[in-house]
Amino acid sequence: MTLHLIGAMAVGGVIGLERSYHGRPAGFRTHTLVCLASSLLMLVTLYQAKWLPAGASMEAFRTDPTRMAQGIMTGIGFLGAGVIFKEGLSVRGLTTAASIWITSALGVLIGIGFYFPAIVATILTVGVLSLFRVIEARIPSHHYAQHFLSFGRNDAMEEEEVRSMLQAHGFTIANISYRVSDSGDDFEYRMVIRTSGSDKFASLARFLRAHSRIKTFRISPTGD
Repeated sequence: MTLHLIGAMAVGGVIGLERSYHGRPAGFRTHTLVCLASSLLMLVTLYQAKWLPAGASMEAFRTDPTRMAQGIMTGIGFLGAGVIFKEGLSVRGLTTAASIWITSALGVLIGIGFYFPAIVATILTVGVLSLFRVIEARIPSHHYAQHFLSFGRNDAMEEEEVRSMLQAHGFTIANISYRVSDSGDDFEYRMVIRTSGSDKFASLARFLRAHSRIKTFRISPTGD
C-alpha cells in the first residue's frame, strides 16, 4: 500500500512541477494531492478483504472497482472546472483542467498496481505539456484580439477608413459594433480583429498611439 501511495505522489508531483513552472493555478501540490487521492480511493477496492468484517462473505460485500474509478473521475470534473475561466474572448485553464483529469487517471492506475502503463502515460503527459508547447507555437494559426477605438463624435473615421487602416497593418475584422458614449461626446468602434502574426499587434498599437484623431484605443489579444 505504501508503494502505491509513494508512486502516486511521485507521478502527480512530476506533472505538477511542469504546471507550477508555467505559473498555472493548479500546480505542484494540487496535482500531487489529486493523484494521491485517486490512488488512495482505489486501494479501498483493491484491498477490500482487509476492511470487510471478519468472516463476512466476499460475495455479499463485493464492490466494483470500476464504479469507484468512475466516481473518482466524475469528482475530478468539478475540480477541473474550477481552474477554467473566461476572460473576454479567451478561455483559460483548459490545459490545466485536462492535466488534473489525466493525473487522476494515473492515480487510479497506480492504485490498482498498473505501474508500467502509469509510467509510460506520465512520460507522454509531460511530453505533451512541455514539448507540444514548442510545436504548437510554430504551427501557423490566426491570432485574434478585441479591439476598441474611440473618436470625437464629430471627428470619427468612417467604417471603410477603419477597415482600410487595419488591413494595411495585416488585420481583418471578424465582427464590428458601434456605440456612442454615455456622455454623447465620443463615437466608439468595438470589434474582433484577426491576423496571421502576433507581432503585428505591437506595430498597430504604435500607429494608433501616434494617430491624432483617435482619443482612446485598446487591443486585447485572446488566447489560452
